Amino acid sequence: MADILVVEDKESLRTMLRKTLEARGYAVEEAGDAYGARRLLTSRPFLLALTDLRLPAGSGFDVLRAAAEADAQMPVIVMTAFGTIEEAVRAMKEGAADFLTKPVDTEHLLLLLERAIDRRRMMTDYVLLKEDFQRRFSLPRVMGEDPGFKEAMMSLQRAAATDATVLLLGESGTGKELLCRALHQLSARAKGPFVAINCAAIPDALLENELFGHEKGAFTGAVGRKVGKAELAHHGTLFLDEIGDMPLLLQGKILRLVQEKQFERVGGVQTLTVDVRVVAATNRDLQQAVAQRAFREDLFFRLSVFPIEIPPLRRRRGDVLPLAEAFLDRYAREMGRRQMRLSEEARQALLEHSWPGNVRELQNCLERAVILCDGSEIGKGHLRLGPSEGGPALSDLIDLRLPLSEVTGRAASMAEEEAIRLALRECRDDRAAAAARLGISPAALSRRVKALGLEEG
Repeated sequence: MADILVVEDKESLRTMLRKTLEARGYAVEEAGDAYGARRLLTSRPFLLALTDLRLPAGSGFDVLRAAAEADAQMPVIVMTAFGTIEEAVRAMKEGAADFLTKPVDTEHLLLLLERAIDRRRMMTDYVLLKEDFQRRFSLPRVMGEDPGFKEAMMSLQRAAATDATVLLLGESGTGKELLCRALHQLSARAKGPFVAINCAAIPDALLENELFGHEKGAFTGAVGRKVGKAELAHHGTLFLDEIGDMPLLLQGKILRLVQEKQFERVGGVQTLTVDVRVVAATNRDLQQAVAQRAFREDLFFRLSVFPIEIPPLRRRRGDVLPLAEAFLDRYAREMGRRQMRLSEEARQALLEHSWPGNVRELQNCLERAVILCDGSEIGKGHLRLGPSEGGPALSDLIDLRLPLSEVTGRAASMAEEEAIRLALRECRDDRAAAAARLGISPAALSRRVKALGLEEG
């Protein structure tokens, strides 16, 4: 349950508050003065703080400021005697979520506390949803009737009943993040946050900052404290996608997070403790990376407590058409089109394609097909499956009656996407090698991959 900090100098009242909150299932930490409260706030995350305004070694305003520095989203409820309502009003102006007069009515306290926690959760969900909707989700639910995929799903359900660390293995585009979301929803942490980070999409120099946050003044431009993804995932699931691309120097800190649930922010000296379940995913052979000393052996063993392998789409032929029809239905609805269907030629072409990009390639294929198709039936030419699979002519893909600048722009965009796909495929998703082959920097390749919707997962 939620962690709550109670700050009160009178031991009898502090004990009563703790017992009241623990009876509702909350975990409680206590402090008898402002100094102790500040020390606790800098050492670990809390969901909410409840503090008296009159305290030794400072005041409730010091607690309020320390809470805001530790976590700008943390609600603080202040307690005050009836004769000092003015102080409570001042505290509200300085950011307190609510106030409570003494003597404390426990039922009123619980009502205020639950309301503040609900607001906090809504704000956290909003922050995470903003990040989630910057990219397109796959399907709203996991689909697949293939025996190998069903076996992976059964393993996922068994893992969800525990709090073990899970390692999802599979090629790019097999839906590793979607399966991790399913694992989270099936687990006891379903009401907590789900936080994902792609270790391959963020430059090495910034990855630690994204994961663990930073303190004010940690580097040029750090004008305030930033909360990292590990803290945002408190009481939930932290998904480390493409962990095989994580730099060695950072792998030791991830090992500590997995084993001890502890870390320090960049530029910080305080050790923070979080309650997170770590799920990792990769399309790389981590055992080979360990042998090549590109991946820590101890981290590999900690991550692979419960490995789950997701079969590629080419080994799930029976799932191709159901998935294609589900994507077709989704994009037709999203684009306000009347009900659409696949022609027999299109269905056969989908079955014959090798799908090197797996489910993501299939998804992109159907989205493009809906855009390109003017009628209600998707033909083989709308699928853009490439010349080797009997792909469409240029006139099937681009309306050549458009202005020349638009025609050339669309053609260039299509050529760029196919060149990047080919380079990544032939370099086995080694982005550094693919970037060198394409004559661009790895950072530029990552930006293009993201812009084209080719992110791994």
